[in-house]
Amino acid sequence: MKMSAENNKCKPQGSQKERVDFTQLALKHKALNLGQGFPDYPPPKFVTDALVEVANSPNYFLHQYTREFGHPRLVSAIAKLYSQLIDREINPQTEVLITLGAFGAIFCSINGHVDVGDEVIIIEPSYTCYEPIVRTAGGVPRFIPLRLRKRNDGQLATSADWVLDKEELEGMFNSKTKIIVLNTPHNPLGKVFKREELESIADLCKKWNVLCISDEVFEWVVYKPNKHIRIATLPGMWERTITIGSAGKTFGVTGWKVGWAYSPANLMVNLQIVHQSCVYMMNTPIQEAVAISFEKEIARLDQDECYFNCIPNDLEAKRDYMVEFLKDVGMEPTVPEGGYVVLADWSPLESLVDLSSEKDKYRDFRFTGWMTKNVGLQAIPSSVFYSEPNKTLAEHFVRFCFWKKDQTLQKAAQLLNKWNNNTKNK
Repeated sequence: MKMSAENNKCKPQGSQKERVDFTQLALKHKALNLGQGFPDYPPPKFVTDALVEVANSPNYFLHQYTREFGHPRLVSAIAKLYSQLIDREINPQTEVLITLGAFGAIFCSINGHVDVGDEVIIIEPSYTCYEPIVRTAGGVPRFIPLRLRKRNDGQLATSADWVLDKEELEGMFNSKTKIIVLNTPHNPLGKVFKREELESIADLCKKWNVLCISDEVFEWVVYKPNKHIRIATLPGMWERTITIGSAGKTFGVTGWKVGWAYSPANLMVNLQIVHQSCVYMMNTPIQEAVAISFEKEIARLDQDECYFNCIPNDLEAKRDYMVEFLKDVGMEPTVPEGGYVVLADWSPLESLVDLSSEKDKYRDFRFTGWMTKNVGLQAIPSSVFYSEPNKTLAEHFVRFCFWKKDQTLQKAAQLLNKWNNNTKNK
């Protein structure tokens, strides 16, 4: 990998250390942790049954090395699924790569296509790995924030109210631009990009000959009437798009760390080289279990009982419950169109809390630390999802995860209500 001394000065967002620090803080104060983005209840039984089936299989080769670019049964399942979804035949051997989680797919995509000095457009807030991976590849990250439009109807903001400025976006593209990273449905906003928004991005990609890395790990968690549109399906975009998915986010098994990318073969070969040199291959039994799980659901993809179609129905009530209890204590949550996290503006509570003992630089960090210690509830400060120049845009917001048991969410509501009542009685 070509690296200049200047570009090697990696200055990532630092969020991985920050998340560890807050996890330790939650443990120290025995706080209820709604910052972590994974469920606190079992995965679907058919998924864990698949792993049991693999473990007990008489085919002992399932415990040995498999194909480095993806276990044959799994790449075939992925290709079959997405061939249906994007209405294009995907070659499982040359157009699919199985990676160490979606993180691995992002790493391979960026390192496979970014040379020193190439510019990569990152839409903020953004998943915390994008910036450091671009920097370690020798690229130059350029950041553009989604901005919250003011509503005049008295209703809560939704993630659709967070938008890109078209002129600002156009100004980001130039002859040095190599990639734009898109995340839809979006983390942490839950924004589901509309066709018009995707077409604006696609037109600029085609105008400037730019690749699109489309991070779609929350593709199945979209609430009605919203629709997830895969940018690779837009005219002229298949040939310039690398799409990323995740078994952890799909099946609620984040610890399995199985992700994938699919793209045209001429783009995929760069990812394969990076993957082969870094990880070489993923573990065989987990890939086999994921493949079995996909095969079960592909067979009933158009049926209401298909797991993929049930996910948003199961989570929507949890979303609505969280939005209500955050609003009840005075916060202003953004109602997500997809995903399983809520970004909430905590600033209406600022006059009620004493942050003087919290020494963090940014107010969202100080509030999160205060809430952990004094309310017994933990969130994630949203500035971790922004680059250093834009962190001040996020100081009013914290992120809560609602992919939790009903009892966990009820406990969170009780903790906030108890604090709110005590504050009013003082």
